[in-house]
This record gives sequence, structure tokens and C-alpha cells, in this order.
Amino acid sequence: MKEQNKLLTIGQFAALHGINKKTLMWYDEIGLFKPAAINPENGYRRYSYHQSSILETILLLRELNVSVSEIQEFMKNRSASSLKSLLDEKITDLDHSIAHLKAVRKTLCLHRENMITLLTMNLSEISIIEKKEHSLVTVDIHPDTSFDKEVEMITAQTKKYQIHRLHDATYGSMIPVEELYHGNFNNYSKLFIEIPYPIKKTGLHIQPAGTYLRAFHKGNLGGISSKYQEILEYAKEHNLILSGFSYEMGINENVVDRIEDYIVQIEIPVYLRAEWRK
Repeated sequence: MKEQNKLLTIGQFAALHGINKKTLMWYDEIGLFKPAAINPENGYRRYSYHQSSILETILLLRELNVSVSEIQEFMKNRSASSLKSLLDEKITDLDHSIAHLKAVRKTLCLHRENMITLLTMNLSEISIIEKKEHSLVTVDIHPDTSFDKEVEMITAQTKKYQIHRLHDATYGSMIPVEELYHGNFNNYSKLFIEIPYPIKKTGLHIQPAGTYLRAFHKGNLGGISSKYQEILEYAKEHNLILSGFSYEMGINENVVDRIEDYIVQIEIPVYLRAEWRK
């Protein structure tokens, strides 16, 4: 920039940095950022081009939600070390925010997929799909586990994995397939939470990638036994072996009020009988 030693008017300096003149006036009033000179006759503020880097640092910190008092303290003891420490802290905060936004985006995409499924699904259809691997947080339950106890355990897991709200994750229940083969269609053994952001897999339940049988049940869960009977008949007819767990998840809770309209998606890993023997 030519004539870098030339002083700029407050309007010119504000325009150069894409801010309002009132912002510069306020920064001057609170002692955060002073002009290079003030005309003694008319009180007009003048700024040096060389002050730009300092102002941009202040604007960057404000964009990172650093408080004015924190910036004032930094400006009093400005150094490479103090700026590095402040930026390290804010980069960590920003990384957390980005991770949260990615998790929210994944949750929104899942809700959108569920809505697409609702609009295109055939409730009577049983289909075969491919799924990617998912990591699930689980809590063990049994038929005598009270609802209050289930809520207590789920609450503990949401705190442990820093899930701020249940809508930040996908959740449901699991039944071992051996229970299905024995006709015990209500013997749930686990509740699960799928966390939509990367975490260490130690201690987590891995829902394997592969081929799954998918079906839907509408209405009170007390009637889900008939759907599982259909699934077993379908698997037998198509020479399929059920494996692992049946994963149940509500897909329309956010758009219905009556239990009669509630739809559960059922997904179970399957193998062709010939592959299973191998």
C-alpha cells in the first residue's frame, strides 16, 4: 500500500477493516484501541496503516467470542507467548464447536433420512439393506428393570459422553437373536445410544457393517411379536440366518402424538445359510 506512513481518517480506517466507525470510537473510549493521533482543533481521530495488524488481532479475538476484558488484559501484556496461549485456548474451544456442529448435522441428516423413509416406506415390506459399522453406547437391562432405572442409566451415559440433549444422538433397544429364535420377543437385553461424533471405541458395542434385514412395526410395542414372527418366516423362506442383535429404533417420534401412529424400525444382521456354514 502506497504512503503507508500517511494517517487515515476514522472513516477510511473503518472501511479498510470492514467495521463501523462507532466500533473504533468505542474501542478508543474504553482504552482498548487508541488512534495514532487526534487533531487538537476538531478532535478528529487519525489512524496509521501500521495499526492494522493490532486491530485485526482484536477483531479476530472478538469473532472468537473473547470478552473485551480478556482482550484488554492481553493488550496490556501483549507478547508472542500470551497470544499463543490465548489462541491455543480458543482453537480448542473452536474444535469443540466444530465437532458439535458436525454432530448436529449428522443428527439432522438422520432425521431427514427417517422422514424420507416415512414418505416412501411400505409397512408390510421386509427388505435387505447394507449398513456401515456404528459404535454404540449401551446399558444392560432385563425384563424386571424399571422404567425409572432405565432413565437413570441413560442419563448417566449422556453425562459420561457429554451428550447435551437426547436429540444429539440416536437411541433405541436391542434383543439378542437367540431370544427371537426362542420366541421371546420382549426379552430386551440392552438400550443403546449412537453418538454422532467420533469417540474411542473402548467399552462400546460395535454394530457391525454388513447385510441387514429391515422391517417396520406400527403401533403399540405390545404387538411387535407378530412382526418378529413375520421376520422369522421371511428369513426361513429366504435361507437367511439372523445374527447378533435386533436393533429397534423409533423413526417418527417427532411427528406423531398417538402411540397408535408410532413406527419402530427393526434392523437385524443376516447371513445366507451357506455363508454361515463357512
